[in-house]
Amino acid sequence: MNSRSAAALFDLTGRKAIITGGSRGLGLQIAEALGDMGAELVITARKANELEQAVDHLKARGTIAHGIASDQSKPEQIAAFVDSALAALGHVDILVNNAGATWGAPAEDHPLEGWLKLVNLNLTGVFLLTQAIGKRSMLPRGYGRILTVASIAGLRGNPPGVQQTLAYNTTKGGLVNFTRALAGEWGPRGITVNALAPGFFHSKMTAATLSAIEEKVIARAPLQRIGDDEDLKGAALLFCSAAGKHITGQILAIDGGVTAV
Repeated sequence: MNSRSAAALFDLTGRKAIITGGSRGLGLQIAEALGDMGAELVITARKANELEQAVDHLKARGTIAHGIASDQSKPEQIAAFVDSALAALGHVDILVNNAGATWGAPAEDHPLEGWLKLVNLNLTGVFLLTQAIGKRSMLPRGYGRILTVASIAGLRGNPPGVQQTLAYNTTKGGLVNFTRALAGEWGPRGITVNALAPGFFHSKMTAATLSAIEEKVIARAPLQRIGDDEDLKGAALLFCSAAGKHITGQILAIDGGVTAV
């Protein structure tokens, strides 16, 4: 039996990948990991200046990277982005749906504006981009790795006194079953679909929340820590490479053990 080495299974040389929300935070962390293993990248984000900085950062690490500014909450921009991404890459082997937003408010006072913002970006944008990349690149070629960044907020509610994020929890929960349903549908056509469910990581999005509750979060985590700028890399590589070719429809919590207890 001529099995590949472990290093070969994680090698992404020649693979083409898209990472949404790839200019900072968790998206940039995943972009670093895929690029380090040889993938050519398109990253997207709304702010062109942050995107340019991220592309320069990735190129300095030796990665072939392209930045295309887009707002994934706007359907018309998604269609244009897909055209540009395919023009840059030729085809797409890996799609990482990372772009997302949160909104904090008591459920009884949660504004419709906030609800719709999260539904449009966290759910509808993911659906439309995945549908387009699947239809135009992955399904015709019979190969694809789709990785969506959900959250442990999509696996459970919030403990009292921690945070009030009904729309965020709801949309991330939607991504969990989006992952399972699409895995069942596209698995026979050569495409794996999985999700990461991070707990708290230091990022621009979590800064305000963690400033108020970081001690509580650490106290509840068996590993007694917050996620850092390396903690998603190994899991992302597993799901996006040949090492994960027999894994689909799975949601992996990366949370320091919070959901285990």
